[in-house]
This record gives sequence, C-alpha cells and structure tokens, in this order.
Amino acid sequence: MLAAAYDALRQTFSPLLRGVLLKSMALALLLLVVLAIGLEAALAHFVDVPSYPWVETTLAVVAGLGLVFGVVYLMPAVSSLVAGLFLDDVAEKVERASYPADPPGRPQPVLRALFYSVRFFGLVLLVNLAALLLLLVPGVNLIVFYVANAYLISREYFELAAMRYRTPEEARRLRQAHAVQVFLAGLLITPILLVPVLNLILPVFGTAFMVHFHRRIAPLPVARAADGGMVIEGRPL
Repeated sequence: MLAAAYDALRQTFSPLLRGVLLKSMALALLLLVVLAIGLEAALAHFVDVPSYPWVETTLAVVAGLGLVFGVVYLMPAVSSLVAGLFLDDVAEKVERASYPADPPGRPQPVLRALFYSVRFFGLVLLVNLAALLLLLVPGVNLIVFYVANAYLISREYFELAAMRYRTPEEARRLRQAHAVQVFLAGLLITPILLVPVLNLILPVFGTAFMVHFHRRIAPLPVARAADGGMVIEGRPL
C-alpha cells in the first residue's frame, strides 16, 4: 500500500501527469470559488445584519472564517467531481507507464462516467455538509470528517479504477471483498484534504494511487483467446 502511494505521488508531480494535474487543479479552484460565492450569497440572503459598524465587522470576520472552513469541507465533493472527469486520462497514462506489458483498461462511456461523477459529488457534498454542522462539537467533527471521507473516497476511487477492467457490479464486489484494505487506503489518502493548496492534487494523486493499489490487490484476469488475442473478463482487446 505504501509502495502504491509512493509511486502515485512520484508520478503526480512528474511530466507524465503534470498537464492533467494543472488542468484538474484549475477546475477544482474554479469550482471552489463558485461554491464559496454561493455560500456567501446564501449567508447574505438569509442573515439580516444590524446596521452597526462593529456588528458588521464582526460578522464579516466570522463569515470569512466560516467560508475558509466551508471550503475545506467542500473540497472532498469538488475533488470527487474532478476525479470522475479526469480519471480515464490519469489512469491511462499510469497504466501505460507502469504496466506497459498489460493491455490498458477501457474508458467508461461518457454518460456512465458523468452519472457516477455527479452521483458521488452529491453524496460526498451531503455527508460533508452534515459534518460541517458538527463544527460546534470539537473533536467529533474532525473524526466524522476524516472517517467519512476516507470511506467515501476509497470506495469511489477504487471502483472507478476497477471499472476500467470490470463491470460496475464486479468492481463493487471486488471492493467489498477487500473492504478493509480499501478503507485503509482511504485513510492514507484523506490527510491530503486537510492541507490547503496540497489538497488540490487529490483527484490526480487519488486516481493514480488507486490504479496502482487495484493492480496490487487484484491482478488482471487476463487470458489468451483462441485466435491469440488478449481477453479481459471475456472481452477481446
């Protein structure tokens, strides 16, 4: 697992993935800015601020801090959406560079990839907004944030990597068969979320990590077809 994380981190900052990393970071920043503006607009609409200078100043400071915390809690949802959009680009580059002797995986159909990305974005957003409501409970909110995102991120990133070689149902069963290992991998990824700026690399790093991790715990079911061609899960390549 640590070897997979090291390989993924090394490749994330290498020329191999530098282009897609910059694009994913730019998109993540744009989404965070849009969400932050939305939060600020919602706060201004629903909160009636008394016209006293000291009150306005105090609320502005509190709102600013709230936006900072809000962005941190929104980052997992943003990273999940970005990861879904760039997964095939990252996975294909990693597969060709690290496993040149193996046939590359197949990209997901556009509509299916979009469906999974939006579904996961909504799920992670709801979970992290719920965790945000626990800010007034010191300690508990951080534990909930950490554990919930470790589970969600590990589950989704692993299944997305596995689905390049398997059906969604097979990828899900594989993840369930290795549930503890996958969750531990999520615990290894999640600390990045807590580091501002560095957390922008999560979509690329998380995808590369799960590509390597998937290969290490579940070798590809590759067989030789009668005509000499390669077959994965019964599909000729």
